[in-house]
Amino acid sequence: QAIQAINGYTNMTAEEFTNVIFQKIDVNNDGELTLEEFINGVEKDEDLMELITKSFDLSNVLKVIQNG
Repeated sequence: QAIQAINGYTNMTAEEFTNVIFQKIDVNNDGELTLEEFINGVEKDEDLMELITKSFDLSNVLKVIQNG
């Protein structure tokens, strides 16, 4: 939920958000993510890479704090 809020993805539940991300990177559709699937999935999906990058960029957190 915190990652969603920081990145502006507040129009879906945390579960829906997780399912969307999971579906994008579970390439063999076995319902499990290996580290390799996760890394490859993030590298291949520009939007997901940006989302992950923003999640680790604390400048967005500071903006949220400053703006209340």
